[in-house]
Amino acid sequence: MNEVASSVATLKISSVQAVALAFVTYYLGVWIKSKVALLQKLSLPAAVIGGLPFAFFLSVLRGLGILQVTFDNSLSTVALLAFFTTVGMMASLKLVKYGGIALVFFWIISTIVGFAQNLIGMGIAGAMGIDPHYGILAGAVSLMGGLGTSAAFGPYFETTYGIQGSTSVAITAATFGMVAALVLGGPFGEWILNKYNIDPANKPAGADKPDAVDLTVLEEEENSDARGVIKASAFVFLAIGIGSVVSAYLGQLITLPAYIGAMLIAAVIRNIGDFSGMYKVQGGGLNIVAEVALTVYVTMAINSLNLYELIHLALPLFIILVAQTVFMLVVAWLVYFRIFGKNYESMMLAVGAIGFAMGATANGLANMQAIGDKHGHAPRAWLIVSLVGAFLIDFTNAIIITWMGAW
Repeated sequence: MNEVASSVATLKISSVQAVALAFVTYYLGVWIKSKVALLQKLSLPAAVIGGLPFAFFLSVLRGLGILQVTFDNSLSTVALLAFFTTVGMMASLKLVKYGGIALVFFWIISTIVGFAQNLIGMGIAGAMGIDPHYGILAGAVSLMGGLGTSAAFGPYFETTYGIQGSTSVAITAATFGMVAALVLGGPFGEWILNKYNIDPANKPAGADKPDAVDLTVLEEEENSDARGVIKASAFVFLAIGIGSVVSAYLGQLITLPAYIGAMLIAAVIRNIGDFSGMYKVQGGGLNIVAEVALTVYVTMAINSLNLYELIHLALPLFIILVAQTVFMLVVAWLVYFRIFGKNYESMMLAVGAIGFAMGATANGLANMQAIGDKHGHAPRAWLIVSLVGAFLIDFTNAIIITWMGAW
């Protein structure tokens, strides 16, 4: 099982073993999180909590010349496709209608912010004498994209542009962004409320009336039982199969992640069901497929990180991420908050933007939930952040990343 390569013993982990190990480190993270209140407050994923220490341990062994562990992560590709396909199946046009023109503007602004994140990262990276691609990895890939996009584009940047340690850089940056967003999002919202003396009741017409439109597409058809999971899996893998053909065609026009075709077909399948009434895609089964796929994929990616490759990037990466954090707070205040009306709902949109544009939509929603529990909720803002952060931005972000990576 071991072999000597350049005087360093090598341990090869097969694809099946890599999946098994992913579940071990995931539940290690679950256990650690249950014991540490701060980790619960920050809402860090169990995959990060369990996987990063493991990856750090392996990197220490590699750095000391004791042992090099290599992973066969071929099965993670299936999990990647499955997760992003479930994201596509959340894109109901009926929900987009409720978000209205505000949703479209929020999407456009967020796309521009992702572009600016890349410019900032590339500029600082170039000024510090490192490859500008690292700036993109510490920009829209990890921040606007989050852990899923980081794990997807990391290998892409390594194979396409020869960027060493690209996955490690992206996931490390995404983790930094998630923590920063959770620490700063709530206080930012409170600062806005106090600075502008905002009345929580000051919301645009319709902001508190989700019943004004057809939201039956949110109703779950079945419980999270075996039948529901099998049905959801059938939809997901049907979309993956057809989507592979779409991706192959799109690949002749522009370089995109493999999951884009599956996401597009999934959205089509979802909306045919919503408008025809012939079937329903949403349900507990789909949520389970999404959660399992994301858990397996992200944990496998984190476990196999080569963190020792970050040693020469530590200072530049830190400077880039601090600059990105300051930029995001300024944009949240001067752009999101002001453009959407300088009211309670626009404050909620700004807080949500800080979360998903710094690493995870769930973080933005967690900050919105915390403020909402104290001052009152903003349902339309919640929906807009959910749809843009969890689905719509993935399309435009992938295009921006691929386009700017080829500069």
